[in-house]
Amino acid sequence: MVMCVIVCLIVGYLFGCIQTGYFVGRANKIDIRDYGSGNSGTTNTLRTLGKTAAVITFLGDAAKGLVAVNIARYIIIPYFGVESEAVLWLLTGFAVVLGHNFPFFLGFKGGKGIATTGGVIFAFHWQLGLICAVVFLIVTAATKYVSLGSICMVLIIPFMLYFAEPGNLPLVGVGVIFTAMAIWRHRANIDRLIHGTENKLGQKVKR
Repeated sequence: MVMCVIVCLIVGYLFGCIQTGYFVGRANKIDIRDYGSGNSGTTNTLRTLGKTAAVITFLGDAAKGLVAVNIARYIIIPYFGVESEAVLWLLTGFAVVLGHNFPFFLGFKGGKGIATTGGVIFAFHWQLGLICAVVFLIVTAATKYVSLGSICMVLIIPFMLYFAEPGNLPLVGVGVIFTAMAIWRHRANIDRLIHGTENKLGQKVKR
């Protein structure tokens, strides 16, 4: 069991370290982290490089969560023959988000993990992934604040996990950790939202 957890976490973290936004930026001869919010996620890529670059970044970041969880689900966990599969799936997903947020090869300076979290949740339970997407899109469309849509999306994750698997408190606990990390990564956004200085969707950024 312990070895299985370790392997899942390592695989998840390494997948998370694949920084789509960073490589898209390099393809455009910039370091995306030198612009805007300084992170390598979809929103900063959109504001800096435009829609096409943002779509590529989003798909890449979501895909690594989806792929890593499925590798754990169909290869690693069956190989070790352990139980508590659902918790291990989500732990793998958490490691992916951790790698995305803190990639070792970029000085632990990555993104905020929202697209990756969406990919993880979709891999875990596609219906829950759709709910997350709908919440994000509705809030973002209504307010024009991507950060607020992201925060609302992660806030519902523990509750969705609770209703999806009643009584599986370890699973809900991992969901709470997901939410806590996302909120912490958005602490500057929250401060700007409170003070009315947060950038809205469509605003360009300068270096």
